[in-house]
Amino acid sequence: MAHLNLWRWVVLAGAAVYFLVPLAASVIFTVDVPGEGVSFDAYGEIVGADGFLPGVVLSLELGAATIAVVLLLMVPAMVALRLGAPRLRPVVEVICSLPLVVPPIAFVAGISTVLKWGPEHLSRTPLFQTLVAIQNPDFPVVLVLAYVVMALPFVHRALDAGLRAIDVRTLVEAARSCGASPVQALVAAVLPNLRGALLNASFLTLALVLGEFTVAQLLGFQPFAVWIYSVGGSQAQLSVAVSVLSLLVTWALLLALAGLGGRSRTAAAKG
Repeated sequence: MAHLNLWRWVVLAGAAVYFLVPLAASVIFTVDVPGEGVSFDAYGEIVGADGFLPGVVLSLELGAATIAVVLLLMVPAMVALRLGAPRLRPVVEVICSLPLVVPPIAFVAGISTVLKWGPEHLSRTPLFQTLVAIQNPDFPVVLVLAYVVMALPFVHRALDAGLRAIDVRTLVEAARSCGASPVQALVAAVLPNLRGALLNASFLTLALVLGEFTVAQLLGFQPFAVWIYSVGGSQAQLSVAVSVLSLLVTWALLLALAGLGGRSRTAAAKG
């Protein structure tokens, strides 16, 4: 037993070194100004930096839209699979896992090819205006569609774990026996018991959107991750400072999510 505890601490120490040393080096780089000593000017310049707020706002808007779309698609589908078509679950799992094996470059190449069909083949049809609208730089819907596909593996895993922990069929049948419609049964009986899974799926999707670079860069848009890259060449300390803060915020959200998940499980157990 003592041997296992020793190895546990060794693994934890190795993980701490792996994660904390690069973070500490990044913090030192942002505050160490040659010839001036320690300075926190890089952090003070973040909010006023050109393009920072638009990039953050755009990424948050894209994240909120992606979360809404992917949950509206996946929650009813996962519940329906568990209730009426359990044999199709392996098929859906494989389909939802495909974004993990498709390289982002190939994914973007496919999206770009489809978008080029507009001027070449659809210029005289109503679909041309649709293709133009989804590429609006103020809110590129095409990025939302791409992020929904990229988030499928994470959302599927989170929801599947949540659904495995509850008896969906009993909850739905109890709600239906009380006169609830299928939609009411889903909203009133199933979703409250999936609070932890929904939080996990939402957080993973938001983290994906905030950190995604390849698709947005190659399609010519500038959300938060692309903005960090664009300022890195001329303002290295600023870009690293923003990256450090975004990482700390992500960790804080993860801890808050873990706390909310723990409270929901405790409340469910008491109930």
